[in-house]
Amino acid sequence: MTYKVAALYQFVPLPDFQDLKEPLRRLCVDLEIKGTLLLAHEGINGTVAGRAGAIDALVEELRRGALFGGRLDNLELKFSTAADMPFRRMKVRLKREIVTLGSPDVDPTGRVGTYVSPEDWNELLEDGDIVLLDTRNDFEVAMGTFEGAVDPRIKRFSEFRDFVGKELDPQKHKRIAMFCTGGIRCEKASSYMLAKGFEEVYHLKGGILKYLEDVPEAESRWRGECFVFDERVALGHGLVERPGAAKQDGDASSHE
Repeated sequence: MTYKVAALYQFVPLPDFQDLKEPLRRLCVDLEIKGTLLLAHEGINGTVAGRAGAIDALVEELRRGALFGGRLDNLELKFSTAADMPFRRMKVRLKREIVTLGSPDVDPTGRVGTYVSPEDWNELLEDGDIVLLDTRNDFEVAMGTFEGAVDPRIKRFSEFRDFVGKELDPQKHKRIAMFCTGGIRCEKASSYMLAKGFEEVYHLKGGILKYLEDVPEAESRWRGECFVFDERVALGHGLVERPGAAKQDGDASSHE
């Protein structure tokens, strides 16, 4: 049996997020879906897996059902497949942030950097004046990254603020391009950098996963594999899972 995997997020005000936890968990359990979903005042984030029909039903409910009342109308979604169920249980967790930067004044619903589609990403990287940032954690970067990317050497995403403060200057580094696994960390990182005075900040829409899905391998600037937070561990071009990697208990909150 092949399982459908959905990585999803949206920054959107959810003042009732605590009340949504149990109905959302029950919906996923009824659909025999497993994985982790995070809820916070600022939105939803997570990765889940199940039968194709079950995942489709969940996405339909999230987007148009009564549970969220149409608030998830701009849900960022990436689909892939897994030969085996990549999660052991279903968890819905309440968090202060759906991805932890540790800067509460950052509001991605108000202002973020300029989105760049996977099809236009290679052209942007040809600009010699641009600083290319990998916003992911060091162990993720070690598995693969884009040619010429700066590795901030962080253990967790909340350390990104310190990296920016020590290594980057808005007066010197005029043009910034950044990327992450699925796009969510760049939403916060770009919003943070704009608030700190950086004028031109670009980020890869849909993240590495969308790039690997849309850009032919022959044209790709990606080198290596893309770490994912489930038991598949790593994906390659076409979002094909790579055999032989050590298994782990997947948890979407590990994006932090």
